[in-house]
Amino acid sequence: MTTNGGRPSRRRLRSARPYRDSALIYGAFAVVVIVVAVVTGGEVLWAAVGATCAFVLGTAWTWRAIRQREERRP
Repeated sequence: MTTNGGRPSRRRLRSARPYRDSALIYGAFAVVVIVVAVVTGGEVLWAAVGATCAFVLGTAWTWRAIRQREERRP
């Protein structure tokens, strides 16, 4: 009987391109923010500024974390 699932020793698959993948995800989130602003009649300019800032900060944070993880790897 296992309590950790069927294959606890199985490692998670990692993307071959984590930098690109994180940029695509944050870009998609930014587009969603702008679309919601347009649909709800909000300030599109402020939504675009906020989405751009969130994209840049989120992507930079993730890339920094990926780089640190790669440096710690033996």
